[in-house]
Amino acid sequence: MAKAKVAVLISGRGSNLQSLIEAAAKEDYPAEITLVVSNRPKAAGLKRAAAAGIRQEVIDHKDFTSREDFDTAVTQCLKMAEVDYVCLAGFMRILTPEFVTEWRGRLINIHPSLLPAFRGLHVHERMIDAGVKVAGCTVHFVSSEMDAGPIIGQSAIPVVPGETAETLAGRILEREHELYPACLRLVAENRARLSGGTVSYDADVETTGVVHAPAP
Repeated sequence: MAKAKVAVLISGRGSNLQSLIEAAAKEDYPAEITLVVSNRPKAAGLKRAAAAGIRQEVIDHKDFTSREDFDTAVTQCLKMAEVDYVCLAGFMRILTPEFVTEWRGRLINIHPSLLPAFRGLHVHERMIDAGVKVAGCTVHFVSSEMDAGPIIGQSAIPVVPGETAETLAGRILEREHELYPACLRLVAENRARLSGGTVSYDADVETTGVVHAPAP
């Protein structure tokens, strides 16, 4: 069976991109990263893509007068590459409803909290300030609302005594690098799919409990 073609949209260092690249390098992985798009010409993640021999495209948002025009340019790039799925990995742009609708059910994102808690920015600092005892990350299908949309998978960790925003961010990032490839696998295999406002899973997918982390 042909592997699903995946584009990854980045704005920065691309650590989650790297985890997807490494997962996709495995022969039995059902997806291949065929395109990396950045809205920032100097994003470090572009070097990761280059090192892996993956095509890179820069679509600088500063070259556009509106979000709509920028998103249209990105969509055109993705369609020309004939990608099946789009992964957001530290892509620091608010997407237009038109873009989200165009890629509905094929657009996924990772966020460093157990959504719907702690949407937006400065997540780790806010969790520490709130005194949470459990933290984690979420992979979800993207909706028009920021950091929302049907949840594909979540991975949780305990917040330990003396935790700082920096140490918590590092520990959550380790889980992100496991969870994102696992969830993309489920989506690429059509074992997890958007069904109305929720995610439907094949019977063999382990989803018991509120918080779960599918095996890579």
